[in-house]
Amino acid sequence: MVSLRIIYFGTPQFAVPALEALFGSRHEVVAVVSQPDRPRGRGHNLQPTPTKLAAARHAVPVLQPTRLREAAFFSAVAALQPDLGVVAAYGRILPDALLELPRLGMINIHGSLLPKYRGAAPVHRAVIAGERETGISIMRVVSELDAGPVFAYARQSIGPDDRTPEIERALSTLGAALVVTVADSLADGRPPEAPQNHAEATYATKIEKHEGAIDWDQPAIRLHDLIRGLQPWPLVSGCFGPMRCLVHRAMPGAETTSEKGGTILTAGAGALPVAGSDGRVLQILELQPEGKRTMNARDFLAGHPLPRGSRIERA
Repeated sequence: MVSLRIIYFGTPQFAVPALEALFGSRHEVVAVVSQPDRPRGRGHNLQPTPTKLAAARHAVPVLQPTRLREAAFFSAVAALQPDLGVVAAYGRILPDALLELPRLGMINIHGSLLPKYRGAAPVHRAVIAGERETGISIMRVVSELDAGPVFAYARQSIGPDDRTPEIERALSTLGAALVVTVADSLADGRPPEAPQNHAEATYATKIEKHEGAIDWDQPAIRLHDLIRGLQPWPLVSGCFGPMRCLVHRAMPGAETTSEKGGTILTAGAGALPVAGSDGRVLQILELQPEGKRTMNARDFLAGHPLPRGSRIERA
């Protein structure tokens, strides 16, 4: 069996399962390329990226260039003589000259069923849109964003209450198994590549902080999808009386109402009910007052009672 020398481009936790799967495969991961360490936590201390930690466990060198076009970085990659590059949520667009360094080119683990949801935030955008299915695509990296031919797909259902982090974990597991299969196929001979239908392409733009400050006068299901999708950041926010809160969990209720969307209704057992603009009710289950811990709706209302008929305003 042919073993490939693989250089792996990935940064967050999403990229770790596939990296570990490649470590356990017949192939050799010769280096991991990660974005630079970032300050995190209250002390703003530099924290290693998840892929850097995984590489350290296997004594594999890590490259963390600040600029991908640096001559020293190109020389370091070329010196490794990689057969294949594997990309998973690296976080930057790779220059064409870099794509040409591995003998077999580069493949990408993308969190959607391409050509739908090309771009930076495919899982978030699918959940926000209320999709009931997504998946993983292993495709060849080309100059155009996420437009390369696809080697393999795997499908993943999205439950009505699934949130972005849960779907990302499921997809990272799917991608780990699938990328090894594709790498094996590339090692054994060129597998078929199916071109994408570019006319059907949609795009998943990067999530921005301001998107969490939503208008609460929307249908209950739409509010629910936003709450599920805008996790773990920036989270949906709103002003509950004088207090700005982040909403962590909610669910559509069976009740109906004639109140205007965003109106707070009489609190029920363990939930804070809010009117949707479609007459359905959204039950808020967990929220977080600004600067405080996350709490369930019952505990929140015990300390911050809200009168019926008040409205959640855009934060």
